[in-house]
Amino acid sequence: MNPATTAPVAVRAPLLEDFSLEMTAKDGPRLEEARALVPAGTRVNVTFLGNEDLELRLAAARTVKRLGFVPVPHVSARRLESREELEKLLAGLRADGTGDHLLVVGGDPATPHGPYEDALAVLRTGLLAEYGVRHVEVAGYPEGHPAIEERTLWSALADKRAALTGQGLTTGVITQFGFDVDPVLAWIERIREQGVLIPVRVGVPGPAGARRLVAYAARFGVGTSASIARKYGFSLTNLMGMAGPDRFLHALAERYDAGRHGDVKVHFYTFGGLRATSEWIAAFRP
Repeated sequence: MNPATTAPVAVRAPLLEDFSLEMTAKDGPRLEEARALVPAGTRVNVTFLGNEDLELRLAAARTVKRLGFVPVPHVSARRLESREELEKLLAGLRADGTGDHLLVVGGDPATPHGPYEDALAVLRTGLLAEYGVRHVEVAGYPEGHPAIEERTLWSALADKRAALTGQGLTTGVITQFGFDVDPVLAWIERIREQGVLIPVRVGVPGPAGARRLVAYAARFGVGTSASIARKYGFSLTNLMGMAGPDRFLHALAERYDAGRHGDVKVHFYTFGGLRATSEWIAAFRP
């Protein structure tokens, strides 16, 4: 069965309510097109890419707010060239009323473009609270990170949570996308055992070409063995088709236990297919 060419089988589960979406700063027109398909108040994350400037990012956040959604602009620490650039972004978001929620990540560049080596360095400036930010989400990596040791990831998560709570800010985690439920749930159980009770949004790829999914997975170090690909719904030997997250989400919904896993929701990475993802979600949710 090709998941993206058949109607998704709807599933009802608390973790599928209050989902969030991701878009680039250039996706404003696509969000306009998908508006009727997305519940009002949905969180829409706006990425911080290297080929987008400040005004484009601010305009995208304004569009999200105008359409009745909650903007969650990204801050990419290693892409920031200076403290001044960070303050300009935060000041612009505050002026537009779009800076209550942020996602702060380290970012892709191997070498920082400015003074911030990682997300924690941005959090420790104290600037987010100063500019009116109330909630900050950080990244989680159930399958690890290709350039960061596992023990560093765990200590960084603890340090970020401490830095944010110490400034009176609430926080949550958005995980990297994956194709296998097992490491995701194991990771969530581990952080709960360590006393980390903050909300977790599980990253899920929206429906996309299998070749594109594999390319993104390789870029971010996501496991794509033949057995995992089959479990998810596509074949590594035939990448011409489309794949949707039906099987992944059904498995997640079936195995989710609020007592063990706590507050868990879903975050969709759209890979440029904002309308296609929104249509798929509308069909998937009862």
